[in-house]
Amino acid sequence: MIEPLLAALEASSAAQWLRGARWGYAAVNAAHIFGLALLIGAILPLDLRLLGFWKSVDRRALTRVLAPVAATGLALAIAAGFCLFAIRAREYAALDVFRIKLLLIVAGAGAAVLLHARAGWLLDRAEAAALRRHALISMVCWLGALICGRLIAFVT
Repeated sequence: MIEPLLAALEASSAAQWLRGARWGYAAVNAAHIFGLALLIGAILPLDLRLLGFWKSVDRRALTRVLAPVAATGLALAIAAGFCLFAIRAREYAALDVFRIKLLLIVAGAGAAVLLHARAGWLLDRAEAAALRRHALISMVCWLGALICGRLIAFVT
């Protein structure tokens, strides 16, 4: 059922163009890496602050700056990652490490959305214990997704 969709994605004009466009592929790959850098570079300091590091740094101010940077990085990484996926959709979809990466991304993004929905955009309504739990979940999800993404290169 999903095989025809994956085949159609691989046959799309965008995927065909990317397979043959050396600089186009490089640009999309660079955009994916840049998105990951924004995401991980923003979320790790925020998670560490939620765990209790840098107590002298105002959590609200840090959240106000880093949460949108992380969200922008995630959006860019997903958009560019989808383009990269389209090039070899059937091959990637068959990889356990790719599926684990997707689950970690969904879990990490879902946890962030739930936390902000429950505790407010600046996390004002969250208890310290809930913030620490979220930070641990977030770190596992995002670092795990990063590692799984890198492992894809070694299993294909």
